[in-house]
Amino acid sequence: MKIDFIEELEWRGILHDIMPGTKEQLAKESTSGYIGFDPTADSLHIGHLTQIMTLLNFQRAGHKPFALVGGATGMVGDPSGKSAERNLLSEEILNHNVACVKKQLEKFLDFGTGNNAAEMVNNYDWFKEFRFLDFIRDVGKHITVNYMMSKDSVQKRLESGLSFTEFTYQLVQGYDFYWLYQNKGCKIQMGGSDQWGNIVTGTELIRRKASGDAFALTTKLITKADGTKFGKSEGGNVWLDPAKTSPYKFYQYWLNVSDEDAANFIKIFTQFSKEEIEGLIAEHATAPHLRKLQQALAKDITIRVHSEADYQTALKASSILFGNSTADDLKSLDENTLLNVFEGVPQVSISKSSYENTATVTDLLSEVTQGIIFPSKGETRKMIQGGGVSINKEKITDANSKPDYSLLSNKYLFVQKGKKNYYLIIVE
Repeated sequence: MKIDFIEELEWRGILHDIMPGTKEQLAKESTSGYIGFDPTADSLHIGHLTQIMTLLNFQRAGHKPFALVGGATGMVGDPSGKSAERNLLSEEILNHNVACVKKQLEKFLDFGTGNNAAEMVNNYDWFKEFRFLDFIRDVGKHITVNYMMSKDSVQKRLESGLSFTEFTYQLVQGYDFYWLYQNKGCKIQMGGSDQWGNIVTGTELIRRKASGDAFALTTKLITKADGTKFGKSEGGNVWLDPAKTSPYKFYQYWLNVSDEDAANFIKIFTQFSKEEIEGLIAEHATAPHLRKLQQALAKDITIRVHSEADYQTALKASSILFGNSTADDLKSLDENTLLNVFEGVPQVSISKSSYENTATVTDLLSEVTQGIIFPSKGETRKMIQGGGVSINKEKITDANSKPDYSLLSNKYLFVQKGKKNYYLIIVE
């Protein structure tokens, strides 16, 4: 269903700045617009999701989205929001990163064949043959130093130091907009609110160099209710690449956000309608402890970024410690997910030979595991008799039985002692 782009951003609470005339341009005709992504890593992270969802909504509104991946600007580095100059990357690394980023964007945008099919462009393609003398003559002469110095991104770095490379970044980004305006018909550039200065430089260059009208729109920078930075976990960035952040950890990140953040994030990062979201918020309010809002958010975004199968695996993994999972659920987890689930759970390593030669499960859970799980055989037997011990989600009923369990991923045993005490035995 076609939507009104500006109204969509407004009710989802992310519109920040909009240049006069932008709304009228979008209402007048299907418009091409773009957002830039610097490929400084071989994966995007959830900090990029606001801009990805902006492009998705732009396309849903009938407009044509361009995703500009900055193969050239990635070699320079944008000073906006940065306190120090970033490391410059080689062409080979950047090309690899560009290919990875495109693969991730394809999960959100329709790169098909329609009139408003998304396109991906790389500014390295038009900068690689652009000589320095030509650039300062054809681009630099149109923008004054006073204009460039007035930008917040420049002012904030004057005391700590700003290289010429970074100072000229706004000209490079401005030329991107000009090139896309001339060659792809792009009339609007979008981005985070910290990009306003760079975006406006592009509209100014188009006005001065091509006598054209171009427009700008920015979205709010996302913050968490407690003031901590959005997109970070204890382990750093939450990546879209499953090799960097597993689907289980990705799912857990969203599942564990606060109620206030969940009500905000579900508007920004999903395509649920206003009515659906209001219904979810109302349902959540009747029983907050069930975390219905977080569950809906985590499910939707995990499926979109990863897959339905990855979501189901994450769901199974989540229930290992906190739900009524089965032995089959546990056995179905791959080693990486298994270790993610048991991160922080006490672990003890034993040799394979000692495991195979252990006479009873009581010996295994006390002496063989060095008293880490149970300090004595007597305490082990007592809890087994009370029905409080299980291995690999199977309750132990005989304290004298031989521990003949299938090793998870050919290496692990999962021990549950009582309701909330968990251990991982590593057999190697």
